[in-house]
Amino acid sequence: MRLAVKITMLLLLITSVLSAYVWTEYQRFVTEPVLVAEGGTIFTIAPGCNLHRISKQITNDGMSDFPDFYLSLYGRLENKAHLIKAGEYLIQADTTLPQLLEQFIAGQVVQYSFTIIEGMTSQQLINVVINDERLIITLSDTELKSVMTTLGLPDNHGEGEFLPETYNFTAGTTDLKLLMRAHKSMSQALDKAWKNKAENLPYKTPYEALIMASIIEKESGIAEERPQIAGVFVRRLQKGMRLQTDPTVIYGMGDIYQGNIRHKDLRQDTPYNTYTRFGLPPSPIALPSKEAIEAALHPLVGKSLYFVATGKEGRHAFSNTLAAHNKAVRKYQLKR
Repeated sequence: MRLAVKITMLLLLITSVLSAYVWTEYQRFVTEPVLVAEGGTIFTIAPGCNLHRISKQITNDGMSDFPDFYLSLYGRLENKAHLIKAGEYLIQADTTLPQLLEQFIAGQVVQYSFTIIEGMTSQQLINVVINDERLIITLSDTELKSVMTTLGLPDNHGEGEFLPETYNFTAGTTDLKLLMRAHKSMSQALDKAWKNKAENLPYKTPYEALIMASIIEKESGIAEERPQIAGVFVRRLQKGMRLQTDPTVIYGMGDIYQGNIRHKDLRQDTPYNTYTRFGLPPSPIALPSKEAIEAALHPLVGKSLYFVATGKEGRHAFSNTLAAHNKAVRKYQLKR
């Protein structure tokens, strides 16, 4: 009987010691941060990776001095082990392992950003995209026409059809997925703007408005002048005048353009030479911003038919008559 009591007391002691140890370890587990640099570290969970493998990886990478089964056991006890999501995670220095598990469950992956700049051409955009090492590059033929075909849009010209703005993406995003997002965003922005356009505009389709917006984008040095520039071009179209805008000529010159447009270039006929042809060019000439699209569809009412760069802060001088325009050209361009 005395032996049984001793054994019972011993078992109680062992249980108490083990309980105290487990409690101490648990408190340490839920309070001690992971072992990463002050700026944090990137941790990648591959698709199909389970919590047991993740726990081993964390230990092997020296991010934790706990036995590798602690995190996986905790996840199973909390019934959360099956909820983790693949991706790239930024692990901060003050993160505990339970907090890290919640981060994996919430899918709080690293977000990268890619900015499409208004005024660039679609081909320039593609060239930037395929050189971005954060993206998975799948394109082999990077010419605009081929890219549009790969996107499932073989009948689209492609120029001007990607919306300039900042796009967030995660690891594993492909070049095509990013381009398709930008194309879809442009389609949605153009459709929305077209539905709210002003009356009596000289455009038959949203695409013609997109063409005009691209010209406005290239001609505007400062954002506030976009509606005024749009007004000039709209009135010229309505009066049957040529647009006579240099950026369309430059676009039509292609690789021949070397940074300087000459008088003979203005006389050389191409589908994009608005000095030799009436109406809009056959396609956009650049990627227009939402603001340029808005200006094309809501031009400023007025009488001006001409404008010339003043050389100051990207501004222009606007004129109602050719005589006044020629005077402005002499003042700002010829310095007479």
